[in-house]
Amino acid sequence: MTSLARWCLRRRFTVIVLWLVALAGTTAAATLSGSAYSNDYGVPGTESSRATALLEKAFPGESGDDKIVWHTDLGTVRANDVQQRMTATLHRIARLPGVASVESPYGSGGSTRISQDRHTAYASVTFVAKGGEPDKAQVKRVVETARAAAGNNLQVAVGGSGVAGTETASGHLSEIIGVAVAAVVLFVVFGSLAASLLPIATALVGVGTAAMGTVLLGHLMKVADFAPMLGTLIGLGVGIDYALFIVTRHRKGLRQGLPVAVAAERAVATTGRAVVFAGGTVCVALLGMLILRLGFLNGVAIAASLTVVLTVAASVTLLPALLGLIGPRALGRRERRRLEHEGPRAEEPPSGLAARWSACVERHPKLLGAAAAAVMLILALPTLSLHLGTSDQGNNPAGSTTRQAYDMLGRGFGPGVNGPLTLVAPLGSAADSLAFNKLPDTLRHTPGVASVTPSVLSGSGDTGVITVVPTTSPQSRATSDLVDRLRTTVLPKATGGTGLDVRVGGVTAAYDDFAAVILGKLPVFVGTVVGLGCLLLLLAFRSIGIPLKAAAMNIAAVASSFGLIVAVFQWGWGSEPLGLGGAGPIEPFLPVVMVSVLFGLSMDYQVFLVSRMYEEWLATRDNRRAVRVGLAETSRVINSAAVIMISVFLAFVLSGDRVIAMFGVGLAAAVALDAFVLRTLLVPALMHMLGGANWWLPAWLERALPRISIEPPEPVSAFAGPRGGSAADDQFHEVDRRVEDDLPALLDVDRDPAEGRVGEDVVVA
Repeated sequence: MTSLARWCLRRRFTVIVLWLVALAGTTAAATLSGSAYSNDYGVPGTESSRATALLEKAFPGESGDDKIVWHTDLGTVRANDVQQRMTATLHRIARLPGVASVESPYGSGGSTRISQDRHTAYASVTFVAKGGEPDKAQVKRVVETARAAAGNNLQVAVGGSGVAGTETASGHLSEIIGVAVAAVVLFVVFGSLAASLLPIATALVGVGTAAMGTVLLGHLMKVADFAPMLGTLIGLGVGIDYALFIVTRHRKGLRQGLPVAVAAERAVATTGRAVVFAGGTVCVALLGMLILRLGFLNGVAIAASLTVVLTVAASVTLLPALLGLIGPRALGRRERRRLEHEGPRAEEPPSGLAARWSACVERHPKLLGAAAAAVMLILALPTLSLHLGTSDQGNNPAGSTTRQAYDMLGRGFGPGVNGPLTLVAPLGSAADSLAFNKLPDTLRHTPGVASVTPSVLSGSGDTGVITVVPTTSPQSRATSDLVDRLRTTVLPKATGGTGLDVRVGGVTAAYDDFAAVILGKLPVFVGTVVGLGCLLLLLAFRSIGIPLKAAAMNIAAVASSFGLIVAVFQWGWGSEPLGLGGAGPIEPFLPVVMVSVLFGLSMDYQVFLVSRMYEEWLATRDNRRAVRVGLAETSRVINSAAVIMISVFLAFVLSGDRVIAMFGVGLAAAVALDAFVLRTLLVPALMHMLGGANWWLPAWLERALPRISIEPPEPVSAFAGPRGGSAADDQFHEVDRRVEDDLPALLDVDRDPAEGRVGEDVVVA
């Protein structure tokens, strides 16, 4: 790490140019290639995925669950003025590019598209699908043309999956707000404009390169459309925090009188190593999603890990180059004047609020620990009612055209029309076709079924399709129960002895299958992520207790953050006023992604907090002192980093995307609880109560484990005065710097692990 930092400092302009070229190159490539995201939740091997594959094979090249819906309170939709206006509008839409067909309710056989009270009607629109999805510009023209027909007590809205793809948040408001708040916090912490801008610049370059790389990744594998924004959310949070830690250590070296280059080298060689370790733990947690073997999540895991890798790389290469570029301006003017007139000062012991709080926790560990545990438990209680399911357009903001269309259809035709089930079967003979054509009569008498369409055969006659409209909404548990009943009871009984293999598909069925696979693999996934995280901490801190407490704390943070997600998004506490749409179930993939991200981020604070405690423990073998000093010296920077990360995450609530808003609320809540309740209260309280048992490790395991050092102790400079002078002085300073760089490695090699001291045979000449 020292050699890397030294190279980046000496060739600072080369490093900066290389990063800018990488950012510009990936941006140009992503712009030219375009995006190719996929929101296919299908899991190979499930019944819904087999139904979808059969349907796409029988009816290729078309995409059509989109509907133009209109409603009038005065008169009916069959009134002459309404019928003439909407018929003309539908003719115009049918001639637009990208529209394959429009099925009007005013034609033959269209009466089923008019509600019984005749106040609501809809037309089905089928788009030509290119690359799996319709062209967004063409869909927008359809929406604009349809909405232009509204007026004179006629409401018109357009809904469906194709239209939903065009309702994206405008601009990058969430990113701008998050970065602005982070800049303010950094300026307050550093008191230097130049120093406060460096973490921002480093994170933006790393995250920007990763975001463009994610666009390119979408052409190689299945990547969800929320992956770039999720990566940006994580990357900005961890990228700014990692750079904050390194800049803080660099400023400490400058205040001690070190030259800019030496201070930057030491910052990267010490805190930079902790940053690499912390970033590695985040990537390990994210890549744990690969064991689920779900294509939809593989792309999310790799895209998010790519973002973390590039932000870490920028922190240990681009950041030292920028530190060398701004020189002593990393300190504020007041600090530079004081250093110039008074010279370097010895590092003062922590004081103020941090020291007082650390002493308070030491005096009352049981009381404060119990209070913190109670808070976490209360916040986690809503998690017990977690319902995974279909979050659809009924959860969109009330002002969106998709939400308006959804509500009008639900009021006019019943809630089930927004999530019909699709029954698909291969037909190998005339007997199969005859048996399939009889199914609608059987299904109409099934409890929970509102209506059933006649069977439709493909052009070759080898595939049949029936659409079943439930009496309940797609988000209702009753709809999921209907899917199970059709699969296990109704269809097997109706097709017994015929050889028909009828598969139940549709949005609700696909989400239920996806959720079932996720829940089935969740214990293995969580066990893998927790196990790998504990192994890393075991190697780093050579203790059984530290990894076990970290695992327990991480699980507590995840449970409490999910409690808040359930309260806000599933119960709807404040979701509409915040512009997050209506209450509804939680996305099936959210637990997996959240567990990955939160375990990684929680490990970060665990590493930075316990590293300082471990260093003090090795030096004094006094657990109370180690916990007190570690908490007092790291709490300020951890809390500052947490405020930045919380601000960035909460800003993404403004993204307009419900899924990203869930991630923003959940991650912000988890980081806040982790930093201000767990790491500054519950963890130190437990460590005080456990005493020396915190650092216990069996002797046989001590001998078997390889030795790694996350953040080695800072070398003590043999020359702390002002640098400069003659050539002989410069030569001496270079030798002094080499000794400072090499000495820690020598001492670490000869350190007696049992005693924590330097062997007597080490001689430094």
